[in-house]
Amino acid sequence: MRADKRKRLEARGWKVGTVKEFLGLTDEEAAYIELRLKLADGLRARRTAKGISQTALAKTLESSQSRVAKMESGDPSVSLDLLVRSLLALGTSNRELARIISAR
Repeated sequence: MRADKRKRLEARGWKVGTVKEFLGLTDEEAAYIELRLKLADGLRARRTAKGISQTALAKTLESSQSRVAKMESGDPSVSLDLLVRSLLALGTSNRELARIISAR
């Protein structure tokens, strides 16, 4: 959020905080969600960089296009296992996987 917008909101009595504070998440829960989102973003980036459609990736994974869309959106019904396997199916190396996970 831009600093000027934050100041305007706070001046009007709004409290600006983090998602972790708002939802009352533990450090572990926040880290888990962050990991899931990083993998989902990495999957989308890797798929589009390779010029592969969601449908084509779904066929490779023996899944559906809607499931790939859920994976890329960070849907909580998608397991971390499936996210990692999908990245590996796209040819992601262990080093690239580590880079995705450690990205800010």
